[in-house]
Amino acid sequence: MEKITAIIPTYNEQHNISAAIDAVAWADEVIVVDSFSTDKTVEIAKQKGVRLLQREYENSASQKNWIIPQATHSWIFLLDADERVTDKLKLEINQLLANTDLKDAYWIRRSNYFMGTKVRFSGWQGDKVIRLFKRDKCRYQEKHVHSEIICDGDVGYLKGKLEHFTFKNIAHYLEKWDRYSSWSATDHFNRGQRPTIFHFVFKPAFRFFRDYILRLGFLDGLTGLIVCSLASMGIFMRYLKLKQILKDKG
Repeated sequence: MEKITAIIPTYNEQHNISAAIDAVAWADEVIVVDSFSTDKTVEIAKQKGVRLLQREYENSASQKNWIIPQATHSWIFLLDADERVTDKLKLEINQLLANTDLKDAYWIRRSNYFMGTKVRFSGWQGDKVIRLFKRDKCRYQEKHVHSEIICDGDVGYLKGKLEHFTFKNIAHYLEKWDRYSSWSATDHFNRGQRPTIFHFVFKPAFRFFRDYILRLGFLDGLTGLIVCSLASMGIFMRYLKLKQILKDKG
């Protein structure tokens, strides 16, 4: 049976880290890669007896690409601190690693929760991520936001799901929203993009229409309205920050 290393990236995740570590206790090795948290994340991780490494945060992709080669085992399972492994997914992974006919990576679908409420539509229904993969076959795209894995090989699908508890409250959302919109603006600046009226008016409007109407966000009730509205405003904020970067750069 193939052995596996579980990796959990963290920064100030004292409310999540214990449950996240417990969620991958079945792995042969668990690594927490911490970006010098200022809360009790590191203290809790040490108490749980996992392998703890720290590195100054540059961006998500850089952090993951740094830690992946340091895993002891050839198979990697990467879990964000706000995600949990369902029993079905755990069983499926263990059965998979007992086989010899394996792909090089696997897509895993996610069930998402917004402030404790499950979001079934609102553009989130097709959410999937590559989180189970061979260490030497995959790497993350070098960008700040929504970096996906590049796999040099065959990719399969798992039936079990991850549970993703995205935001605890609106303050948590706004704090993360501010950070991610800044990173996204930087990515767009690095690609040489310049915002126009199209980016400020039509892209946010279409995002809301797509997620709330075409992707059935209205079926999620008030939560769907909130999720779709915030996503639309996030598009506007991204380009507003991009405009500010361009102004600052002269």
